Amino acid sequence: MKAWNEITHYAGFDWAHDHHDLIIVDRSGAIVADFAIEHTAEGWQRWREQVGVLGAENLAVCVETSQGLVIEQLLESGVSVYPIAPVSSKAYRERKAPSGTKTDRLDGWALADALRLEGHRWKALAREDPLIAELRLLCRDEVALIEERTALVNQLQSALQEYYPAALEAFEDWRLPAAWAFLEVFPTPAELAAAGQRKWQKFLHMHKLARPQTYAKRLEIFARASELAAGEALTRSKSRLALARLGMLRVLQSQIEGYRAEIEKLFAKHPDHHLFGSLPGAGPKIAPRLLGEIGSDRARFDDPSALQALAGTAPVSYQSGQIHKVYLRRHCNKSLRAAIHLWANLSRRASPWAELYYRALRARGKSHASALRCLGQRWLKILWKIWQTHRPYDPDLHARNQLKHGSWVLTLQSA
Repeated sequence: MKAWNEITHYAGFDWAHDHHDLIIVDRSGAIVADFAIEHTAEGWQRWREQVGVLGAENLAVCVETSQGLVIEQLLESGVSVYPIAPVSSKAYRERKAPSGTKTDRLDGWALADALRLEGHRWKALAREDPLIAELRLLCRDEVALIEERTALVNQLQSALQEYYPAALEAFEDWRLPAAWAFLEVFPTPAELAAAGQRKWQKFLHMHKLARPQTYAKRLEIFARASELAAGEALTRSKSRLALARLGMLRVLQSQIEGYRAEIEKLFAKHPDHHLFGSLPGAGPKIAPRLLGEIGSDRARFDDPSALQALAGTAPVSYQSGQIHKVYLRRHCNKSLRAAIHLWANLSRRASPWAELYYRALRARGKSHASALRCLGQRWLKILWKIWQTHRPYDPDLHARNQLKHGSWVLTLQSA
């Protein structure tokens, strides 16, 4: 990658799904190129030709994204790529056009000039490890599939509420395959009643649902399931819908399991898997998400605060005169923030100090989400250290450090 002082031209790349507008300026700010390309093979060939005229090693590009096909094509062309957040891009555009004017050409010019004037303080996008890129995308897509499953479960429960409330009472968690199997075997209250107690008992034993604390209760619910019966038309239509939702859930669950297997395989291949796998509470689901979002480029984060800002656990301070406020950080990596939130909550079961820290924060009046955010902030400092030193998390070492630097309870004053 070319040193910043050797860059001679700066491009603002306003990308879209079907075309991209570009403005290229020189060191004086004069526009030397103003054109658009289609998002096609021919369009990208035109871009490479333009880059060839200026020299890829002399060109830096500012663009409002950090991943995807656009980034891949830019990196392949050999230029230095500087991603920028949309909120920052908007601020630069408004500086150029205080009146509120917005055009693709103006956006490109604002990005190019911002890069020319302030790019020396920005970090260029490095070529990413393909394994990390695939792991991150698979994890994000897995989360999207899980969200779709949640939506389908809600829709299934809505259908059951219409005609089969006993099924909802008998099974609280409709993500469980045993609940799905129950609906497949006994799709309506009438069919459940006709089956009789011996078949109910057989089903519960077959699906390992004969635990003393729930067995008798479920049998009692099954026995009175037909007491509150919907009409024939409603039952026939909604039972059909419920089974349709159930079929979709079966297919979706199979895909999620396939994603999980592939994610675990990729995670095991990465040399940092033992570091992230050592994190208390992260487990086989959260650890790959953390690795995928953080990556393996140690130079990306100079200190823990940079990682904490990216994850959204670090608050944003606002001070003007006598006014001093602290806000939740909105502009961050949302996928990483969600993973940290889940990890912080799960770590309470696996790490005694994490649970004590959380409880102390709650006792001070912090909400559940705020306490988890504070806990995540502390975990990220630990994660950054083990990531930089290539040493897995050691609870004994952490305990010794707490004693060496004073009880962690004392740090709650500044949490």
